[in-house]
Amino acid sequence: MDIKPGSPYDINGACFNAELYVKKVLKESNLKQVIDHEREIHQDIQSLHSDMQTLVYENYNKFILATDTIGKMKNDFKSLEEDMESLLFKMDESITTSEIITSTLHANKDEISKLSETHTLLKRLQIVYTLPVTLNKHLIKGDYAQVVQEYLHAQRVLTQYGNQESLKRILNDCNKIVNELKNILYSHLRDKDITGKELTKSVNLLLLLDEPVLSLCKEFLLHSNNHLCESLCILKSQVEDTNQDMIEFIDLGSDTFLSQLCLVITSFNNMFVENPSKNDENEETEISINQLNIFVEDNMIRYLEIVQCYIDRNTSDTAILVRALDRFYKKIQAIGKLFSYKDFTLNVMEIISSAARRQTKLHLDMLKAHFHDKLTTVRQSLISLQKLNDNGFATESLASLTSDIIEKIKGILQDIYAFLEPKVSFSTDNALRKSISVDYVREGLVVGFLHYLSSAARSYTICIPCPPAFLFLIMTKMCLEYQISGVSHLLKLVDETYEINNYFEAKNKNSSQLSSEVELASDMHSAAQHLVNYYVRVEGLSISQMLKKSVETRDWLHSLEPRTVRAVMKRVVEEITSVDSQVGELFEEGMRTDRSSDSSRRTQMSRHIRAWSTGGTATNTQTFSAINRLFSERIDIFSPVQFSRVSITTGIIKISLKTLLECVRLRTFNRYGLQQVQVDIHYLQLYLWRFVSDENLVHLLLDEILSSCVHRCLNPVLMEPSVVEIICERG
Repeated sequence: MDIKPGSPYDINGACFNAELYVKKVLKESNLKQVIDHEREIHQDIQSLHSDMQTLVYENYNKFILATDTIGKMKNDFKSLEEDMESLLFKMDESITTSEIITSTLHANKDEISKLSETHTLLKRLQIVYTLPVTLNKHLIKGDYAQVVQEYLHAQRVLTQYGNQESLKRILNDCNKIVNELKNILYSHLRDKDITGKELTKSVNLLLLLDEPVLSLCKEFLLHSNNHLCESLCILKSQVEDTNQDMIEFIDLGSDTFLSQLCLVITSFNNMFVENPSKNDENEETEISINQLNIFVEDNMIRYLEIVQCYIDRNTSDTAILVRALDRFYKKIQAIGKLFSYKDFTLNVMEIISSAARRQTKLHLDMLKAHFHDKLTTVRQSLISLQKLNDNGFATESLASLTSDIIEKIKGILQDIYAFLEPKVSFSTDNALRKSISVDYVREGLVVGFLHYLSSAARSYTICIPCPPAFLFLIMTKMCLEYQISGVSHLLKLVDETYEINNYFEAKNKNSSQLSSEVELASDMHSAAQHLVNYYVRVEGLSISQMLKKSVETRDWLHSLEPRTVRAVMKRVVEEITSVDSQVGELFEEGMRTDRSSDSSRRTQMSRHIRAWSTGGTATNTQTFSAINRLFSERIDIFSPVQFSRVSITTGIIKISLKTLLECVRLRTFNRYGLQQVQVDIHYLQLYLWRFVSDENLVHLLLDEILSSCVHRCLNPVLMEPSVVEIICERG
């Protein structure tokens, strides 16, 4: 049945109406449901009846317990009342007895006081008379503290009555025993095997015996210094051990030297500075503190020197080095809490700065060695493997010298950044952060390596033996890559990683402390220009040597009629073709002037022939050549080379043809020798024009060579152009 709470049909509600409920049940339910509902109600009634009985039993038990407790409380209160009455009676008796005793003793009060004082004095005198025996007994047992305690306890009596004959002997005996004790305690100060606890105990006893404070200070520090020297010697012996872990070394120094030094400082302060038993010795206290300051400073300087020497001599991973230095810095900070005279963390910061500088230099040296290995690999490949025909070799070699090196530098920057991690205790020092970021990493590592790259590249131009010429092209391209993108990328990387700009105000961002990107890029460009110029000269010299040898070793006065192109000219064209192919792997084509037609090239080579065919003399030909040179542009043979394919090959061809020209000027030719040169010149013209930026340059140089040959010929008669072309085509 669906019954709303609070309605007359709610059997658990306050407004329940039994008649309405029964009518509703009979109306809405069949007989079986009514019987089931009646059974459920009966079960609920039984359950409620059982719960009610349980509650009644529990409450009855509680009532019985409460009744028993109240009965016990009544009995306790009766007993307490009787005890209070007995106490009051006894207190009255005590008061009465005290009054009787007071009244009885009042008449003899002064006499009793005198007797009490006399008794006390007699007890003291008894102690004094037995004091030498007591002191000697404790001295033999080694209970030195008890000797001092007993002596000090009786010292006032001995001092007060020591002038009496009966006590003089006792006082002398006691002083002898105490002097013997002092000698024993002083011997402890000189015993190198005594523990720090025993040493402190001996010094405290001597202070209680009023020994000179300054003397004790000196003895205490001298003994402590011996122990510290032993610890320093152990540390010093570990400096040469390259297998010693750096963290273990720092922990060894902390557990031995620093722990002992802290104990010495604490003990010294407790005994000589903060000792409440000392009287007003302000001057002595200042002197004592000064002695401690000198002692601590001397030992700390020696310890720091050993640590500095160890770090300088041992190479370790940067992460381990930083962890060791972090522990070292925290230990020295702890010393500062005990010893405020001097802040040794400043010395530690110098050691940390030196370690960071050394670690950066090691990385720089490894980076240089890595670059040198890469370059050596490329050089050896060029010498032994002859990979010049491998199209991917130049690209791979260039990548190993640029992108691989840059990735290596990225790893180094992350490695050195361990010094500046926030979790490192000393990384909050701004001066240290600036030194590491600006001086060591940016300027020392990155900028230093870029300068090394350019200088190393230049150094190969004076290397003996001379490396393969193609290596100069690779290094030229390498320098250009660094100029275009490498320098800016590395500087941006280090500036962002180490937040370089935070160390300079906005108006001084281009501070003179920082090397500019423009300067470094300019240095790379200068190195690239130097290398490409040198490459052109090396290749030009190589071809020039072939041409020079071919001219100087031939007998031009007895030459036969030319039938073919000389082999050396074919070799020259092959070499220049090979060079052009190599250069094309690394450099773009470059700018060329408009090329002339094949007919104009033939016309250019036929001018001397036309001059002779019209009946001209040698003088007319010489005049013609002079006029031709007058109206031609002056050719600068060794002008700076541009970073392009045609510019490089043009430079090589200019040097080669200039050499050929000078060699021709020094020889004398017969008719057939002149014609052989004519054939060779025509062959060169057929092939060399395609390798230069301006083919007129080749025309002018070849024209001048032929002109010079005509001037040096005894019987200058040129071959017909058609015959020359046939020979060259056949060759």
